[in-house]
Amino acid sequence: MSDLVDQVVRLAEERRYWHLGPLLTDLSATDMEKFQKAWARLTPVQRQDLVQTLVELAEEHPEYDFRSVFRWLLGDEDAEVRTLSIEGLWEDQSPALIGPLLHILQHDPDYRVRAAAAIALGRFVLLSELGEVNMSEVVPVLEALIHKVQDTSEDIDVRRRALEAIAYVDEPHIRDLIEAAYYHHDTRMQASALFAMGRSANTQWAPLVLAELESPEPELRYEAALAAGELELLDAIPILRLLVEDEDMDVRLAAIEALGRIGGPEAERILLHLADTGDESVSLAAEEALDELRFFRDLDDFPMFDFGDMDFIDIDLDDLES
Repeated sequence: MSDLVDQVVRLAEERRYWHLGPLLTDLSATDMEKFQKAWARLTPVQRQDLVQTLVELAEEHPEYDFRSVFRWLLGDEDAEVRTLSIEGLWEDQSPALIGPLLHILQHDPDYRVRAAAAIALGRFVLLSELGEVNMSEVVPVLEALIHKVQDTSEDIDVRRRALEAIAYVDEPHIRDLIEAAYYHHDTRMQASALFAMGRSANTQWAPLVLAELESPEPELRYEAALAAGELELLDAIPILRLLVEDEDMDVRLAAIEALGRIGGPEAERILLHLADTGDESVSLAAEEALDELRFFRDLDDFPMFDFGDMDFIDIDLDDLES
């Protein structure tokens, strides 16, 4: 077998990037050095194509582990490579990643990379809310993200992604930021506010979400539909029934997904009808939504054992010995 350096370069030249999966998974320190040497021999286009393929392979093949590659590439000179590398680390829950992502959020010269870092840091905000990451490690993350939301000199894509990232924390100050974003003059910020409302799981936002289901802006109808699903708003079903026939396909699919999350007999009837339509994408989305609806319905109906009324039998372990 030829050296790893030559293999990577050859496969890149032949544009057979998918063959790199087994070669670059869980690299040792020695092989990582070889990859770095190979990287230096690739063109900018080859580098971008390689990383894009690794991101796709990581999503399709859980057995592949490219974390060492992605982490090293966080410092690459190419902004596209840095962005893709952050995306490739979407499953990495190690707190050791917080520091590098924070540095990128605060200092990277490219706004797209900073926005990707904000999205990735949202994962650690969620983990802290779930008790899986120490809150003390996430406090600097929240402070940095809140600063970005409030920084009017920052690119709006970074600000909106930072808002979405902090939405897991349902506190007054953050609710104020979400409300301010909802009344922002830029539709993109309004869309992120709706996204944040859904992510917050706070039904205080229900009136605004319901109102935006009828927005003239497709982007806002889309986010409102998804938020209605996240908040499980039964009152949204009559409007979602109309949105499943929206002129915008993304809105239609969002409405279908929301019906699956909200559940209930009426939502199920709508989804059953959609599953029999001739539109393949709509039919498939409806089937997936029905699967989700039925899963959670069955989960709710699953009988829990009540041990309070059971008469336990005292067993002498000595009697079981033979």
